[in-house]
Amino acid sequence: MVTFLSGGTGTPKLLDGAGVAFSPENTTIVANTGDDIELGGLFVSPDVDTLLFQGGGVLDRETWWGIDGDTHRTNAALMDLASAADLPEGPQYLPEDQQTAGRDLANWRRFSGIAEFMTIGDRDRAVHITRTSLIDQGYTLSEATERLASAFGLSVDLLPMSDDPVASLVHTDEGMMHFQEYWVGHRGEPTVETVEFRGSSNAEPAPGVLEALSDTVVIGPSNPVTSIGPMLALPGVADALAQTTVVAVSPFLGDEVFSGPAGDLMEAVNAEPSTAGLATAYPFADAFVIDEADDTTFDRPTLRTDVTIDSPEDAKRVVRTIEDAIETVN
Repeated sequence: MVTFLSGGTGTPKLLDGAGVAFSPENTTIVANTGDDIELGGLFVSPDVDTLLFQGGGVLDRETWWGIDGDTHRTNAALMDLASAADLPEGPQYLPEDQQTAGRDLANWRRFSGIAEFMTIGDRDRAVHITRTSLIDQGYTLSEATERLASAFGLSVDLLPMSDDPVASLVHTDEGMMHFQEYWVGHRGEPTVETVEFRGSSNAEPAPGVLEALSDTVVIGPSNPVTSIGPMLALPGVADALAQTTVVAVSPFLGDEVFSGPAGDLMEAVNAEPSTAGLATAYPFADAFVIDEADDTTFDRPTLRTDVTIDSPEDAKRVVRTIEDAIETVN
């Protein structure tokens, strides 16, 4: 049995090769929900959705989000309507008193749908409508995710990290903003001062998460701060990881990040923005998998391979090295 902690695009790319070592029926994926937002009244769970679309064979693999070949007529119509009505474009974070005025699951991550700042496809939107409606009917996020996973034919167990609201909020020189506003709306340009996982201290891991963490855990090459950090902020998760075997794959080559804002975010939370910083981010890790050209050293087993993942064959190569790392520490 193995459990992957997944967020962003790094771990999903790795999962393309997971079957070479781990059977789907013995694989659990815990997905980050700190990036979730409510946009125009619809509950969007980007990291969960990437895994749904990947498992269902419909993921747009050029962007690693959304559905391949999707149309964007509703999004285009929203932009046209906003222009005609002289309404503003860009991220429109609702006022603070409105952040907790809607459904509890959306706390501190509510955005207006006017001129959507995230481009959501039409088939993609159907998933958000269904999820939101299930939640409004009384389903938990876990239960809604289970229904959606069944609809997409997933063969692995997919769990959101929590059924409670946790919002990844980035404090910048331009003010506080949700991670999606920072990364999508502002393209990661504001200077990051610190990162907050609002709600995490009062949240609980979703049903099945702590049990899954008793198995061997793989942390893929996702952003350690905003993709994995929200999970580690949940009560009991770090303690559970300290009691089991954990292998972490580096999203860096030395001090160069493969993609995304991981470097800036690591620096903002006082961790070295490099492979070496993983020792701070993941103090419970039993072994690391890093690039063969990376000369970083750790005080625990470190296995090297080419960790660039541009294809399923690349993913299989990295997964085989992960399997070797697990055997080394067990």
